[in-house]
Amino acid sequence: MILVNTEYITGRELEMLGLVQGSTIQAKNIGRDITQALKSIVGGELESYTDMMNQARALATQRMTQQAEAMGADAIVAVRYASSTVMEGAAEIIAYGTAVKFR
Repeated sequence: MILVNTEYITGRELEMLGLVQGSTIQAKNIGRDITQALKSIVGGELESYTDMMNQARALATQRMTQQAEAMGADAIVAVRYASSTVMEGAAEIIAYGTAVKFR
């Protein structure tokens, strides 16, 4: 499956199949919160949160790709990511784009 953030794939004629998306909601962990709160005092990257968000993006992308494969897509164009807070300590990550088939 080809994923691009452009609305085209050079050298390919595309047939649009429709919107695909995948999402996940990740919650912070109390143990992680304590260590990251201490880290925020001295500054620097909050690595465990970075890892958590990278895993969430990967899972959302995987779910989006599975939806596109079920539609018979060859690729997903105009891929975008968004995040939002759904409650204190929990964030949703969504990946979305347009599933396409090569002509």
